Amino acid sequence: MAKLFIVPTPIGNLEDITLRALRILKEADLVLAEDTRTSSVLFKKYDITTRLLSHHKFNEHRTVAELAGRIAAGSNIALISDAGTPGISDPGFLLVRTCISQGVDVECLPGASALIPALVNSGLPCDRFCFEGFLPQKKGRQTRLTELGEEERTMVFYESPFRLVKTLTQLAQVLGPERRACVSRELSKLHEENRRGTLAGLIIHYTHTEPKGEIVIAVAGKKI
Repeated sequence: MAKLFIVPTPIGNLEDITLRALRILKEADLVLAEDTRTSSVLFKKYDITTRLLSHHKFNEHRTVAELAGRIAAGSNIALISDAGTPGISDPGFLLVRTCISQGVDVECLPGASALIPALVNSGLPCDRFCFEGFLPQKKGRQTRLTELGEEERTMVFYESPFRLVKTLTQLAQVLGPERRACVSRELSKLHEENRRGTLAGLIIHYTHTEPKGEIVIAVAGKKI
């Protein structure tokens, strides 16, 4: 029976892919990719010749029903994003939901995600945590930040380097400048950095040192 396979891909180091993921990508009838140019680098390294088709946030609403139908008709389709696990701040949710609603099997492989290494690297409690992804850029942002002021679990955010200082500053205003945090940058890549300290200290550092690359912020929860 055909399936939709959700396949995590490396977040930086191309060696961070499982043998099973490579097999699925080679055996699939079609691979849906967020950006076929980015995915082509991975495919070339591992000699994967399966056809790639663009599947991203700008076209997924129009194509999910057709794709689910193709799987129901017998095509094995794999979904990948530019990096990490599809559906986690990347396209994927709509296709998974559509397949499930149409009785199409969905199988998600375990694999790379920036969330877990950043959380563990932070040194903050990771037995209980909440993942916030990207905060709203405008509408609802301040409301969500205020709500998080009462959060007791470690909080994890994704952020752009261009908004890092702004977000750290807003977190400090709500949570207090002495709240412990960690900024993880370029995880698994050559210039990986995990900078730990208070929100105030991190603001000073990144105000004077321009941040670059993919960023994850982990922030300690409120002490009871």
